[in-house]
Amino acid sequence: MRVVITGSTGLIGSALVRSLLDDGHQVVRLVRAASAHAPRDGSESARWDPAGGVIAKGALDGADAVVHLAGAGIGDRRWTAAYRREIRDSRVRGTHTIARACAASAVPPRVLVSASATGYYGDTGERITDESAPAGTDFLASVCVEWEAAAGPAREAGIRVVHPRTGLVVSARGGAFGRMLPLFRLGLGGRLGSGDQYWPFISLTDQVAALRFALGTGTLSGPVDFTAPHPLTNRAATQALSRALHRPALAPVPSFALRAALGELATGITNSARVVPTALLKAGFTFRHPYFEQALQSVLHDTD
Repeated sequence: MRVVITGSTGLIGSALVRSLLDDGHQVVRLVRAASAHAPRDGSESARWDPAGGVIAKGALDGADAVVHLAGAGIGDRRWTAAYRREIRDSRVRGTHTIARACAASAVPPRVLVSASATGYYGDTGERITDESAPAGTDFLASVCVEWEAAAGPAREAGIRVVHPRTGLVVSARGGAFGRMLPLFRLGLGGRLGSGDQYWPFISLTDQVAALRFALGTGTLSGPVDFTAPHPLTNRAATQALSRALHRPALAPVPSFALRAALGELATGITNSARVVPTALLKAGFTFRHPYFEQALQSVLHDTD
């Protein structure tokens, strides 16, 4: 299989590239012109400009599948008005660029897996939520709605489009969890806000496996929750981390302090989303780490 991937240097993208190459598949990394380099892992690279709507000629030739993961980091910096625009534009414009290129290919790829997030649902409290739920009303939810809609040209061309709505990826290698883990190792971790908010999570191992499952499972299309089947509260996750690391969970970080430090980004941390992976389970996907404690052990033993 020949797979074209954007966001190939990120936490999820780099793990997916390794997995595909290890199994003998061909990988083409779409990279920005300013950072283009010759990969040393056996993959190929081609240039693209997501904001400008340009992809190198022939980059998608022979592609069986495209996986689009690129976008400005949600937690990389404070959400100023300018960075809010960057969060939205990097997702919407990049996705539209990829979708149009797929649709215009002489032989279009069979599937486009185009990232989304559980932020689509907004704050759902304790209500169990899956792909059938409506969109939320906050900033992240509105971004996710536009993000998914931007893949329209590929859908209209008859390409199977899958939107993985991913939760917190449990990995020590990066992402939000990777930034939190060192604090807990030092005994400086604590629940965030009330701690009653549900955190949808997935291990990096299961995230990669689910992406590959989506590539090869023709019955999957549209939004698909990429979350483990047993979401837990922030309070429970904090306690599990404390036990596993044999470190105390110190004083909680109150919601007003999070807002003062992070601005609107704090909303994404204190929102509750009790999301379950109905579509994946119905399609026959088996989670290796269905419980948070299992995902955590995979991190602590460096098997993610």
